[in-house]
Amino acid sequence: MDRLRVDLGLNSYDICFTDSFDGLAKELRAINAPEKLLIVTDSNVEGLYADELVKTLERDGYKSAVYAFPAGEENKNMESILGICRACIENGLDRKSMILALGGGVVGDMAGFAAAIYMRGIDFVQIPTTLLSQSDSSVGGKTGIDFMDSKNILGAFHQPRLVYINVSTLRTLPEREFISGMGEVIKHGVIRDNAFYAFLKENTAEVRSLDTDVLIKMAKRNCEIKAEVVEQDEKENGLRAILNFGHTIGHAVESSFNFKKTHGECVGLGMAAAAYISKERKMISEQELEDIESVLKEYGFEIRAEIDDPSRVYDFMQKDKKKTAGKLKFVLPLRIGEVMQTRDVTESEIFAAIGHISK
Repeated sequence: MDRLRVDLGLNSYDICFTDSFDGLAKELRAINAPEKLLIVTDSNVEGLYADELVKTLERDGYKSAVYAFPAGEENKNMESILGICRACIENGLDRKSMILALGGGVVGDMAGFAAAIYMRGIDFVQIPTTLLSQSDSSVGGKTGIDFMDSKNILGAFHQPRLVYINVSTLRTLPEREFISGMGEVIKHGVIRDNAFYAFLKENTAEVRSLDTDVLIKMAKRNCEIKAEVVEQDEKENGLRAILNFGHTIGHAVESSFNFKKTHGECVGLGMAAAAYISKERKMISEQELEDIESVLKEYGFEIRAEIDDPSRVYDFMQKDKKKTAGKLKFVLPLRIGEVMQTRDVTESEIFAAIGHISK
C-alpha cells in the first residue's frame, strides 16, 4: 500500500492509497482507534459502500453504526450537522470515540465539522469516495458548512487522524462527478507542478478509463502537492491560499447557479476566468491560456456557461470569506506550475473575466 505522511507536528497523519477497503482496519489499529465507530455518509454513498465497510470492520472486531443524511450540497447546513451530533449522542459516542467520514467532499466537510464541535472535538478519519474529495478536500483539515448563500462560511480547522483513499470507489462515480473532481486535479498542476500538469495531458485516456495504477499515482501526487502547501501554512495565513486558484469566481458562479453546477465544474470556469485575467495582464501568453482551457476541455469541462447576469456573480463574490478590508484575493498564474496572489484585481477586470467564461 502506498502512503504519504502529512507532517503537522502533533496533528500529523498518514494518507493511504489503495484499491480496496481491506487494509482499513489495520490502519485504524495503528492509530489506536476505539472499537466503537460512527460511519457518517450520505444517502447516495450509503447504498454503495456502508454495508461493505461495516462488514469489513466487523471482521476485525470493530462495531460500527451508520448515520446517513440526504445527499446534496443543499443539505450542507447546520440542520445536518445537528443530525450528525444527535446520532453521536444516540450511539453513545464519548470523547474517545471516532467518526469515519465515508463519501465525497460534502460528507467530509460536515463529518469533520461535527467531529470538531462534538464534546469540543473528537477524532475522525477521512474515507473519500469521489475524485474531488480524494484529490483535495479530504486533506488539510478544512471542515465547514454553507450559510446564508455563502459557501463554507461556518467551519473549523480540524485535522483527520487518517485519510484512507480507495481509488476503486471511482468506478461507481457518475461521469459528471469524475469530471468535477478533475477540476481540483488540474488546479494542482497549474499552481505547483508543471511536470504533473504534463502527466495529466499525456495520460488523459488512462485517467478517463480509470486505470488503477494511474489513478493511484495521480492521487498520490495530488495529495503530495496539497500536503506540501498545508505543512507550510496549516491555517491559510499565506501560501495555502494558492489552493484557491479558480475559487474566487468559481464559488460565486456556483452560488449564482444555486448549486445546480458542481463545485468542480465551477472551479474549472473560475480557473479559465483567472487565467484570462493573467493573459490580459500579460503575465501568461494567449497560448498558455488556450492550453489551460484545452486541458480542461479534454477532461470534459465546459469552459463557458450561460451567465445571464454577471452582476449576480459579482454580488456573490462580495460575500467571499477570503475578502479582507473590502478587497478580494485572487490567485493568478505566472506560468504553468507557478501562481501569485493579489488583491488588486479591479471591478472591470472581474466583469471582463466573467464575460470571457460566458456563452
